[in-house]
Amino acid sequence: MNFTRLVFFSSLAVVFIFSIVNANEIPRINALGFLTDKAIHLIIYLYLALIGLMCSFKTRKIVLIFYIFMFGFFIEIIHIFHPNRFFEYFDLLANLIGVTIALQIYRFKTK
Repeated sequence: MNFTRLVFFSSLAVVFIFSIVNANEIPRINALGFLTDKAIHLIIYLYLALIGLMCSFKTRKIVLIFYIFMFGFFIEIIHIFHPNRFFEYFDLLANLIGVTIALQIYRFKTK
């Protein structure tokens, strides 16, 4: 496994862990405003998508972007059943915007 893939899969693991722990256990998470929270979602999924696109997986780029978005969707589904987390459509929207921007950046840089 090359270094970029190691970073990608490690990043997925870190995002997953921080997404399922009690939000109160993450320092200053409760102090975030609505827009700040959504901006963080956008940045995280932009980062995950860019790293994933740099991995050169043997799949179409749009499929990889879909998988990364579905990773976020799966986490939001977990939040339905988590006692200290909440499913939020705006989180999904921010994730979608993040992966879409990443795909556009990647396409622009590879032309």
